[in-house]
Amino acid sequence: MMRYFSQKLIEFWHSQLKRQVTSLISTIGILRIVSCLPIIGIVLYISDQVLKQEAFTFDQAILLWIHSFSNPTLDWIMYYITRMNDPDKVLAISMTAVAIMLWRRYYQEAKILTIISFGTLLLSFGLKLVFAKPRPTLWQSAIKETTFSYPSGHALVAIAIYGFLAYVLATRWTQFSWLIYLLAVSGIGAIGFSRLYFGVHCVTDIIGGYGMGYLWLTFWIAILKLQQKKYKT
Repeated sequence: MMRYFSQKLIEFWHSQLKRQVTSLISTIGILRIVSCLPIIGIVLYISDQVLKQEAFTFDQAILLWIHSFSNPTLDWIMYYITRMNDPDKVLAISMTAVAIMLWRRYYQEAKILTIISFGTLLLSFGLKLVFAKPRPTLWQSAIKETTFSYPSGHALVAIAIYGFLAYVLATRWTQFSWLIYLLAVSGIGAIGFSRLYFGVHCVTDIIGGYGMGYLWLTFWIAILKLQQKKYKT
């Protein structure tokens, strides 16, 4: 009986699953899949510690070290960087990008960006409610936040939305792909740093947000590639 079921399972694998799994792996890319594995591990570990209400000793030390460099000029720069990633402004940027994509007839990209934009915001708010981690209160911050701390919504949203926009631009203008990705990484990094600068997030909040955002971004890029591959065939 076991031999019969094993044989049927092998036949099902060869007839149905093998081609689909191979297609999925080739579409996503081995490097991208491998890069997701440690990120999944890090996100799971940090999330587990947050649920257990365990504190990371380096969080406080890094925040205080960053705060030691604060000055009026940096306050002004960081304020505008962090506010540019507020939900209302992100949606405005996303919907403008969607309109341009529809005008250029990038219909699949426009659909995916719309899903990413609204889905990321909902994911961020939902996860914050699940983990319910209070924000750090090491000093009186220049900005006021009323939501929970983990994961950083600014980090999650930045890497998911701006990362997808960078991917779309880089695939269309391959000769400038290195510059596009450099600008995207710099901007996403600056947004995360601004949250630390104002002391409204711990380092682990930012890491968790980046990790979740990267996994979310990777998933939707894979969906886009599969749809484009299906459309071409």
